[in-house]
Amino acid sequence: MEIKRDRYLNKLIAKKNNGLIKVITGIRRSGKSYLLFELYYKYLLSIGITENHIIRIPLDDIEFEKYCDAYKLYEYIKSRISDLTQQYYVFIDEAQYAITKEEMRNPDVPIRLYGVLNSLLRKNNVDVYITGSNSKFLSTDIMTEFRGRGDEIRISPLAFSEFYPACGKEKADAWQEYLYFGGLPQILSEADYEAKSNYLSRLHREIYMRDLCDRYDILDRRGMESLMKVISSAIGSLSNPQKIADTFKSSGEKAISMPTISNYLKYLEESFLVSKVERYDIKGRKYISTPFKYYYMDLGLRNALLNFRQFEEPHLMENAIYNELIYRGFNVDVGVVEVRKDDNGKKIRKKLEVDFVVNHASRRYYIQSAFALRDQEKIEQEQASLLNIPDSFKKIIISGSNTPIWRNEAGITFIGLFDFMLNENSLEF
Repeated sequence: MEIKRDRYLNKLIAKKNNGLIKVITGIRRSGKSYLLFELYYKYLLSIGITENHIIRIPLDDIEFEKYCDAYKLYEYIKSRISDLTQQYYVFIDEAQYAITKEEMRNPDVPIRLYGVLNSLLRKNNVDVYITGSNSKFLSTDIMTEFRGRGDEIRISPLAFSEFYPACGKEKADAWQEYLYFGGLPQILSEADYEAKSNYLSRLHREIYMRDLCDRYDILDRRGMESLMKVISSAIGSLSNPQKIADTFKSSGEKAISMPTISNYLKYLEESFLVSKVERYDIKGRKYISTPFKYYYMDLGLRNALLNFRQFEEPHLMENAIYNELIYRGFNVDVGVVEVRKDDNGKKIRKKLEVDFVVNHASRRYYIQSAFALRDQEKIEQEQASLLNIPDSFKKIIISGSNTPIWRNEAGITFIGLFDFMLNENSLEF
């Protein structure tokens, strides 16, 4: 089954031969290799690039294991570039395998892969593309190391607009499956409920947990998994290391120190499993240092971690909306609006939450996720924070219903879930 990923493919096409290293990052099994080795490879062939001018190196393949040594990798690439007058395209898949644990742990040890990439950059007839599943070593560091000569493309699991046409089901059924099993592309090829759930459970156990423990030398695998369960159970809730440590204590779990919890959370972010979202004081125009919110980058993995026992659709819908906003290229924060109210003659301060403060260049949107708007009281509850924002940017409530887009007399716009998820320009009403 070929799934079109035109958003990412068009980005690669636009960056072709731009003199920068194209760094494709994202969670494992989200489609990075497929994008580069299938879709972009076919595109290059279609415009006349010959196969022997496309050098493909999947470092997680046992046949290419010896090239995990950075110097051997460079020598192999050099041996394939036989004509200095012709353009070559180098694809290195899962490039973090060419970074040793010692290079990761010790900041004084130079990362040889960066030397390889720097050398390739100096060749005028080589266009380099790498994929990786670790942000610390393959996006942040590369952007610093090459001083603007790295060009990151962050890829997500399938958006609902990609998933729905490929799954062959009615919208409502496709949505339920998407919330339950997530958007990793392989899910669409698994035959039934049992096969899908087994695939996700196996992936979590054999790929993600193993990678985390191996890459970061985590000895307390059970502690890391317990932390992941805490985060998974509280998606969309405010949290911080201290609150998580208190949760461990109250549940009778083995105590994990706050520094360890902080490190584990950082590892989960760097591996693209979760995303930390900061809080922004809208009236004060400043960030609030703590607490944060955490969202899972794939809901199927989140559900598998909890053995598919916690299916709270309002929270999952909020997580899916966050992922969709990230897929569209927006910067997303959690908003806070402070209001002062009279309570029995006493003035009190109260902080109201805005689910998402969404920015892109000069555009901004304030968005609430509301699974059900049962009555006027619920509408007033959802729009209370939006009405207290003292600016004229668009204020939107996305509801789980399939109602048409409408705007009330207070200027709040209501959008149905499918209108939002399936129309990339849905915020530009």
